[in-house]
Amino acid sequence: MTNHNQQIIEFARNTIAQECKAVEQMAEFVDESFALIVDTIYKSAARVIVTGIGKSAIIATKIVATMNSTGTPAIFLHAADAIHGDLGIIQPNDIVMCISKSGSSPEIQVLIPFIKKMGNKVIGMVGNLNSFLALNSDFVINTTVEQEACPNNLAPTSSTTAQLVMGDALAMSLLKLRGFSTADFARFHPGGALGKKLYTRVSDIMFDEQLPKVLETDSLDKVIIEISTKRLGATAVVDSENKLVGIVTDGDLRRMLMKKCDLQTATAEIIMSPNPKSIDSQEMAVNAHKVMEDNKITQLLVTHDNQYVGIIHIHELLKQGVV
Repeated sequence: MTNHNQQIIEFARNTIAQECKAVEQMAEFVDESFALIVDTIYKSAARVIVTGIGKSAIIATKIVATMNSTGTPAIFLHAADAIHGDLGIIQPNDIVMCISKSGSSPEIQVLIPFIKKMGNKVIGMVGNLNSFLALNSDFVINTTVEQEACPNNLAPTSSTTAQLVMGDALAMSLLKLRGFSTADFARFHPGGALGKKLYTRVSDIMFDEQLPKVLETDSLDKVIIEISTKRLGATAVVDSENKLVGIVTDGDLRRMLMKKCDLQTATAEIIMSPNPKSIDSQEMAVNAHKVMEDNKITQLLVTHDNQYVGIIHIHELLKQGVV
């Protein structure tokens, strides 16, 4: 390894170590005042307006996104925009959280008195407890860091990481108080792979038209035609009341030939595998995948109210992004 590459690795590791140190220090700042902030937001029926300037504003947008996705209504308001017409976003009873390392930037010094005059509570997430923001906030979240990871101690690095971590601590504390569940999370994440896993039911993606099915007494010819024409690699075997009694797969047909059964008299009942694996149509689709995976099968019959209503194939789960 060259000296140049070795230096790069050392710089990167030092950055990570410095930021880890800053994060560890944040645990010391979680105290009774932090608990009071969480409780105040939890008991409020209004929103959390999160504002900041520069890099702190970028962190604010992430905190807002985390809160919104975990049950705490939040809105991002850029501090510069706020003092140029966007203060109307803030409604009575909204709680305003202002994020700033120095706590004394010009925009903050202009903004905070107006918010206080409007009667809104202010939370200052600040890295200087003697700053304008800290001294003029109703509540303070301390995000003081000893040093930035920047070699010149200038670029916001450790300080923004500390802000992000404290924002997560705030959001997750509120999540726990609200009893925010997986089902709640699914309601706010209907799109993408995560939403597919948490929201999609078997009934949403199963095949339920032109279902492959035969009666127990149907002949081998009919079984083969049913599997071939429906092109799902299997057919359900049902009784006269459409109750599931078995399944015939391509593999079952091959095994039948190896046993040298009488092809003229063979029926679905003789060929089928009885008591097939099945799943209710209202189950989550991700559970269907688990059943397939556990049993090393590629299709699963679907029932509802003791009736055969569909079939779900592993390819459809993959196509829909459930797995």
